[in-house]
Amino acid sequence: MSARAEGVLRRLLRAVSLLGFLGLWQLLTAERVRLWVHFDQLPTVVDVAREFRRRLGTSVYWQDLGDSLGRILTGFGIAAVLGVAAGTAIGRSRVAADLLGPVVELLRPIPAIALVPVAILVFPGNEQGIVFITFCAAFFPVLVSTRHAVRALAPVWEEAVLTMGGGRWRVLAQVVLPGALPGIFGGLSVGIGVAWICVISAEMISGDYGVGYRTWQDYTVVDYPGVLVGMVTIGLLGHLTSSAVEFAGRRATRWLPRTERAADRGAFGRRTARRGRPGPAAAPAAGPVSVPDSLTQAR
Repeated sequence: MSARAEGVLRRLLRAVSLLGFLGLWQLLTAERVRLWVHFDQLPTVVDVAREFRRRLGTSVYWQDLGDSLGRILTGFGIAAVLGVAAGTAIGRSRVAADLLGPVVELLRPIPAIALVPVAILVFPGNEQGIVFITFCAAFFPVLVSTRHAVRALAPVWEEAVLTMGGGRWRVLAQVVLPGALPGIFGGLSVGIGVAWICVISAEMISGDYGVGYRTWQDYTVVDYPGVLVGMVTIGLLGHLTSSAVEFAGRRATRWLPRTERAADRGAFGRRTARRGRPGPAAAPAAGPVSVPDSLTQAR
């Protein structure tokens, strides 16, 4: 099977999976099935779609969307910058690890949503408090992933740059950060998901507007199609932002060998070999990540 045909098949399977889920939801709710789960209390897919279409034509829906996106992008952006900086410092410096490590390990187990009372007391408005909670939710996954990625780097590349006359700032910019990028973006991908959970929860508890606030208001007035519209909106926003982070990660690390592609090429080669046709050459085994530009520029 060619790569294009395989891609089409995968997209088809995903579409079938989504349509099957929606079809099952419509069947159970339309037939008002009552088992150990009471599906008769849920709105049907048609009801949710009708309410979704109605709200798309209102300014309130788009205002809530913009408010939640602004909060998530602000809090997550600050967390990404400070988390990468702190994780790199802790991973590279024993002094930073001794100074920051105990505080990080003390605060990290605390759920970000548990900081809502602190945010209400410390910040003058709800907006700053919700951004702070979003920041806390994303900060620790980014920091921990960055710290582990930095510590996992092979020291041979740093020693090579230092031997060839490069300074520690060049090592940081051209060896440490590029080599840690896969781990950093892994933390960013986790962080954006956790940030969405906490920003919606914070909007439900102390917000005045936003998708989470609107969803909770719909629940209090027993507007269940509106509640499902809010849930669908949250899912779509989370998927779009997570996909954006993953896309940026693939672009930033495009110089790395792609394990999935190599595996696909190897499987294709084995299939064609069994049929008597020569397949593509097997990819060499992935070894330590090299940074040739760093070594040549250090000279």
